[in-house]
Amino acid sequence: MVSDDLSAAEIVELLDLAPLPAEGGWYRRTHLDGHSAAILYLMTPTAFSAMHVLTVTELWHHHGGAPATMLLLGSDGRIEEPVLGPDLRAGHQPQVVVPAGVHQGASTSGRWTLVGTTTSPPYDDSCFSLSAAPALAASWPRAATRIRELTRP
Repeated sequence: MVSDDLSAAEIVELLDLAPLPAEGGWYRRTHLDGHSAAILYLMTPTAFSAMHVLTVTELWHHHGGAPATMLLLGSDGRIEEPVLGPDLRAGHQPQVVVPAGVHQGASTSGRWTLVGTTTSPPYDDSCFSLSAAPALAASWPRAATRIRELTRP
């Protein structure tokens, strides 16, 4: 686990993270081969993972900081809000699988959250689509408030 006494700025510097276009937050690719890709990804209260959908399966892993609250919207109408974090007694999950085709977004519940994500097959820009709040809210009205929190104008 990454030490909680670090600031987000220190983590960005120490891990050589760069801004992640469109989605938000900071990242660095740590692995890429013909079967999978992995990144480190940092969220802060103003730099969240905006709602998006991938055509590949993504596995999220909690590495440190505050828990992350995720929003997953399945094509079957299902709404899930897993908490990615270290406190198993509180119901946190240390990893969350997001199947291909599920709209997803996440935010930190504190100063920062450091996660890793792994995609298989490997991620490339063609598998990413940013989600639009009006369309998502129309399809998942019970999650409309959270959808608006996790989308960018």
